[in-house]
Amino acid sequence: MRHFDHIDTALRKHLFFRHPRGFDRHDDPAVLAVALGATLYSPATRPDLAGDIAKAARRGVTSLVVCLEDAIADAELTAAEANAVAQLRLLHARGGPAPLLFVRVRAAGQIGDLVDRLGDAAALLSGFVLPKFTAASGGPFLDAIAAAAERTGLRLYAMPVIESREAVYAETRAALLGEVAALLDKHRERVLAVRLGATDLSAAYGLRRPPDLTIYDIGPVAGAISDVVNVLGRADGSGFVVTGPVWEYFSAGERIFKPQLRQTPFEAQHAAPLRQRIIGTDLDGLIREVHLDKANGLTGKTVIHPTHVSAVHALSVVTHEEYSDACDILDVAGGGAMASAYANKMNEAKPHRAWAERLMLRARVFGVAAEDVTFVELLEAAGSR
Repeated sequence: MRHFDHIDTALRKHLFFRHPRGFDRHDDPAVLAVALGATLYSPATRPDLAGDIAKAARRGVTSLVVCLEDAIADAELTAAEANAVAQLRLLHARGGPAPLLFVRVRAAGQIGDLVDRLGDAAALLSGFVLPKFTAASGGPFLDAIAAAAERTGLRLYAMPVIESREAVYAETRAALLGEVAALLDKHRERVLAVRLGATDLSAAYGLRRPPDLTIYDIGPVAGAISDVVNVLGRADGSGFVVTGPVWEYFSAGERIFKPQLRQTPFEAQHAAPLRQRIIGTDLDGLIREVHLDKANGLTGKTVIHPTHVSAVHALSVVTHEEYSDACDILDVAGGGAMASAYANKMNEAKPHRAWAERLMLRARVFGVAAEDVTFVELLEAAGSR
């Protein structure tokens, strides 16, 4: 797999100063965690799930979750499991490209059962998404993944989801996150990334963000996200990649606030129709939220519609200016400060080093934009078919 491989080769040469590098499910987990990008969730009840997964891969999706949890009604669970198994076996038999695949389960017992029922097709799996994760509930999930991996020889990862009420309530949050951090540290080689369940966190207060606001405008949830990054996303070697929460809108309703995209960048690229399409499908809210995700230490995002993928991936490309700053910072061994090559900021070698190292990992996976290439061009190209 390689990000932006669905784009014409000549166009990629124009867009990138450094091209994205390829990866596969056997790569370094630090690379895979960043390479997840926009993780597309799909209900396990989809009648042509195998075809949907193959189509998603052709459209630039590099990670996908087959959901057996909240997306599935309780009465449909048995049928959903059977459909997921049948469709993944069909996908395996057909061969061809597939994204990094995960299954979101409800109970620990499903993990070994699904791996056994998949047989050889279990080789398609990169792991499991673990819902409502706490220190109390998480142990059996992690043990079940370890047992399935040992029994089959497969490399299976866990992606726990922080979304329980204890994680959002102020009086229980600190203790829960401390306990989760200790548990995940014991299983560090098995944990690919930590995910955030913003829908469940909002539900604890009967809230749902509208499409013209971001999750960071929802105070109780924004506070929980901040604390999750504080405890689980540290850059001192004790943390994990924490992914951005789901964006759940894909069609326009009545707008209260004006669009969140400035006209000037689109006019400069003669891309006014693209701006209108973004606004018409509420993707301007998604774009703003991804910017805030990155600023708050989150990497990648959960999405529920293929049209969201191109926006997340275009915003994941490292700009030429960011890359220039990171190179300058990493080239200095003993500390000190220097003016940016773009002459618009001060780079400090010691405090900015962790940022530069993380950015270089993103540059490896998503590439570095050419000096004169903007997000607008990347988005237009990434959304092309």
